[in-house]
Amino acid sequence: MKSLTRYWFRFEKLPSASAVNLGCGVTAHGNEDALALLKERVFKKPTLPTILNWVADVDISKLDSKHVLPNLGNPVLRGVWFPQGFDG
Repeated sequence: MKSLTRYWFRFEKLPSASAVNLGCGVTAHGNEDALALLKERVFKKPTLPTILNWVADVDISKLDSKHVLPNLGNPVLRGVWFPQGFDG
């Protein structure tokens, strides 16, 4: 079984208000798996907005303490843990 990695993605700002403008947290079996989860669950299309940067093995404690940390899903399980609501 492949190990899981926590990723944090930052995108170019979306035109409409969205928690995604703060970033997206994903736990996946690698970069390709993380991108696939974002396409399937968050954006629901085969392309993603422009990725400004991404961090593998992100230290969750360093994320935004006012908006992101209080609203995390479970970063230990495979899936999208920020924003919540895209877990399947």
